Amino acid sequence: MSEFATLVVSRQWTQQFEWRVHVPLAQQAGTSPETIEALRAGRRPPAMSAEEAFVHDLVIELTTQRGLSDATYAECIERFGERGTIDLVGLIGYFTLMSMVLNVARTLPDDAPGIAALPSLPG
Repeated sequence: MSEFATLVVSRQWTQQFEWRVHVPLAQQAGTSPETIEALRAGRRPPAMSAEEAFVHDLVIELTTQRGLSDATYAECIERFGERGTIDLVGLIGYFTLMSMVLNVARTLPDDAPGIAALPSLPG
């Protein structure tokens, strides 16, 4: 689930380098091309697994609300345990930091044939 979470964070920050590095890894981990394309376009993918849907919504909640509701936190503990919850939040924080640094540094992505770039999101 970490590669999927990384894609959601990359999309949140329109971080091209991380996107292009992690799309193939997410595909290898089982994320479908349809899910990846929906994320790329800035849409909530309609056909995610239950675990993907939970992680997607958790990343969006954490990055937009700057925290998690009691219900989301409790479900995360139930799904992943306390250590897994902290690992997931740490991963989201790490890739948020990396996205900020790479965006500020204007780090260009490597050529990645077959991986479409992220379009800018409105706003």
